[in-house]
Amino acid sequence: MRQKSLNVLEFDKIKALVEKETMSDIGIEKVKGMTPATDFHTIEFQMNETDEISQIYNKHRMPSLSGLAKISPLIHRATIGGVLNVSELNLIKRLIQIQNQYKTFYNSLLEEEDLNYPILNDRMEQLPILSDLYQNIHQKCDAYDLFDNASYELQGIRSKISSATQRIKQNLDKIVKSQANQKKLSDAIITVRNERNVIPVKAEYRQDFNGIVHDQSASGQTLYIEPSSIVEMSNQISRLRNDEAVERERILTELTGQVAEEADACLVSESIMGQIDFLTAKARYARSIKGTKPEFTTERTVYLPKAFHPLLDRNTVVANTIEFADGIETVIITGPNTGGKTVTLKTLGLIIMMAQSGMLIPTLDGSKLSIFENVYCDIGDEQSIEQSLSTFSSHMKNIVEILKHATRDSLILFDELGAGTDPSEGAALAMSILDHVHDIGSLVMATTHYPELKAYSYNREGVMNASVEFDVKTLSPTYKLLMGVPGRSNAFDISKKLGLNMKVIQKAKSMIGQDEQEINEMIASLEHNSKRVDEQRIELDHLLREAQDTHASLAKQYEKYQNQEKQLLEEAKEKANQRVKSATKEADEILKELRELRDKKGADVKEHELIDKKKQLDDRYEAKSIKQNIQKKKWDEIKAGDEVKVLTYGQKGEVLEMIGNDEAVVQMGIIKMKLPIEDLEKTKKTKEQPTKMIKRENRQSIKMELDLRGYRYDEAMVAVDQYLDQAVLSNYEQVYIIHGKGTGALQKGVQNHLKRHKSVSSYRSGMPSEGGFGVTVAELK
Repeated sequence: MRQKSLNVLEFDKIKALVEKETMSDIGIEKVKGMTPATDFHTIEFQMNETDEISQIYNKHRMPSLSGLAKISPLIHRATIGGVLNVSELNLIKRLIQIQNQYKTFYNSLLEEEDLNYPILNDRMEQLPILSDLYQNIHQKCDAYDLFDNASYELQGIRSKISSATQRIKQNLDKIVKSQANQKKLSDAIITVRNERNVIPVKAEYRQDFNGIVHDQSASGQTLYIEPSSIVEMSNQISRLRNDEAVERERILTELTGQVAEEADACLVSESIMGQIDFLTAKARYARSIKGTKPEFTTERTVYLPKAFHPLLDRNTVVANTIEFADGIETVIITGPNTGGKTVTLKTLGLIIMMAQSGMLIPTLDGSKLSIFENVYCDIGDEQSIEQSLSTFSSHMKNIVEILKHATRDSLILFDELGAGTDPSEGAALAMSILDHVHDIGSLVMATTHYPELKAYSYNREGVMNASVEFDVKTLSPTYKLLMGVPGRSNAFDISKKLGLNMKVIQKAKSMIGQDEQEINEMIASLEHNSKRVDEQRIELDHLLREAQDTHASLAKQYEKYQNQEKQLLEEAKEKANQRVKSATKEADEILKELRELRDKKGADVKEHELIDKKKQLDDRYEAKSIKQNIQKKKWDEIKAGDEVKVLTYGQKGEVLEMIGNDEAVVQMGIIKMKLPIEDLEKTKKTKEQPTKMIKRENRQSIKMELDLRGYRYDEAMVAVDQYLDQAVLSNYEQVYIIHGKGTGALQKGVQNHLKRHKSVSSYRSGMPSEGGFGVTVAELK
C-alpha cells in the first residue's frame, strides 16, 4: 500500500491508538509493523482472527497479559552459552504462566459455549507444554534473587553467612553499648564501609581501639574502624560470599541450560502470546469505536452503512452510508465548503485501510468490501513553497503520479478535482481526468465545486452523483451524505433567510431561467427521497439480520431439542431393558423349577415350548442395549442335511426337512423346531469322523445343566467330568454348567477344565437370559 496515502489518511494515528491498548513490547512491535494487505485470503484470515478475539473480549473477562515481554534475545543468549540472571529467568517464567492461564481460560470457555473459534483453537493446540521449566524457575527464583533452598550447598553457605553476621553484630553491640566507650564514639551505631562492619570512633580515641581504619569523615573528626575481634569473622564472611557467588552462578547456568533445551518451544509461546496481545489490542480499540466485521467479496463492492471517521469525536460525528451501487465506478460529491466532503473521502480511504489490516471497521453490521491493491489520494493543499509550486501545480503533479500507477484494482480519491485554475478549464480538465480513470477501470470518489460536474453523471455510464446536505434554516451544513443526489444551489434561500428584499430575489430568479429553477426543485425532491430510501434500507438490513439471527437461534434450539429427545428415548429404553431383564431373571427361575418338576415327576412339559416362551421375553429387549444386532451371512442355499446356526437362539443345529421355501425343521440337540429360513445361517459343514458305536443299555436320562453351587473345587471337577461323559452319551451338543458368580474362582476353574477336556469343542459365558457370568455354556464335540 502506498506510504503517501497512509500518511494522508492518517493511518499512523489509528496505529498509535491501537498501540496504547497493547500490554507488551511484542504487541507494540506487531502494531508498528501493521500495514494493509492486498491478498484476499490473508485479509480474510486476519479479519476472522480479530473477530474471534473480539467476540471473546466482548463477552468474557480475559486473562491478564501484564508482564508479557519479548524473550527471543534471552533465548538466543541462552543457546550460545550465556547465563541468564534471575530477572531474565522470571520473564520467561511469566510468559509460561500467561500461556498456561490463557490455555486454561480457553478450555473453560469451550465447556461454557457451543461456539467454535477455529483460528484461536489452532493456536491453543500449538502452545507447547513448559510446566517443568516453569516449576524449576519458580522453585529456585524469587522476584530478585535465588531462594536459599535453591540447592543444599547454597542453603548451607547462606546459613553460615547468617550465623557469622549474627556473631559480628553481637560483638559490635557490646562495644557500642559499653558505658566506657560512650564518649569515645561519635554515634552509638554500627555502619558499613567497604562492605565491612565498622564503628564510628572519635579521632582522639583512635589508640583505644585496635583494628583496621576503613574510612574517615570529611572533617577528619571521625574514624570508621573495624575492631580486631571481628576481622577474622568478616574475612570468613567474604570467603563465604565468594562461595555463594560460585554456587549462585552454577544454579543460574543450570537453569539457563534448561531454557536452552526448550528454546524452540519458548519462541513458539512468545510468538503466539504476542499475537494474542496484538489481537486483543485491536479488539479493545474496536470496542471503543463499536467496530464491526465487514464481508469481503471478490466482486468490486463498497457498501459501508452508517460509516464514520474513527478519529473524530464519536459523540458528535455524523455517520453516513457510503456505497458504490452495482455498475457504479465513479461517485462525484458536490456541496458547500466545510460540509464534510473531504471527511467523506478520508473516511472511505481509512476504513478500507483498516479492513485490509485486519481491523474491525466503524460501520453498522452488514458492510461489504472488495480488496484494493492500492489507495491513491489527492487530498488537501500540498503547495510546496520550496518547490515554488502553486496549488494547482501541486495537485496536478500528484494526479500525474496517480494516473501513471493506477490499475483496475485501485481506489482513487480526488479532493476538489481541477481546483486552483480557471473554472471552465478546471471543469473540463476534471471531466477529462475522470473519463481517463473510468477507462482504466479504477473506483473513484471525487469532490468538486464545479456545477458542470453535476450533469456529468447523466451522460456517463457508471457515474453517480452525491452531495452533502446544507440546512438553510440554520445556515450550516448537516454533514449528511446523500448518495445519488447532486448538490443544489441554496443562494436564493440563504439570501431570503438573511433578509434580502423579495423583489431582488424574484428578479434574480427570472434571470437564471425556468430550467435551472426546475432542476433545483428536482434536486430538492431527490434529497428527500434519497434520505427516506437510505433510512428504509438501513431498517431493512437490520430486520434481515434479526431474522437471520432468529433463524439460527431456532435451528440451534431445534437441534438441542432433537438431541434431548434422543437422550430421553435412550434413557427410557434402558429403563425398559432393566425391567425386562428383571422379568427374564424371574422367568429363568420359573423355568428352572419347571424343569426340575418335569425331571422329578415326569410332567408333560416340552423343552422347546419352554425355550419359545423364554424367547418371547428376550425379544422385549431394546436392540441397542441388550439384543445383539446379528447380520445374516450369505452362504449357499439352505437345504435338508445342512448344518446351520439359529440366529435367534445362538445355537447350532441340523436341517431335517424343508417346508416350502420359507421354513425348515431344525434339530438342536434333543429339540426339533420349525423355524423361518431368515433365522438360519448356513455354516461350513465339518467332515464327519467315523465313530465307534457303543451299545449301552439302561442309559440314565440327564438334564442339560449341571448345578455346581455349594461344591468344593475338587468335587466340582469330578462332577463335571462325570456329567460331560453322560452328556456326550445323550448326544447333547450344548450343556449349561451353573457355578454361580461368587469370587469367580469356581468359574475360572470350570472354564480351565473345559479348555482341556477332550469332549468340549468350545465354551462361553452365558448371556443375560441364560444366567450371565454365573453360567458357562459348553459346546460338545
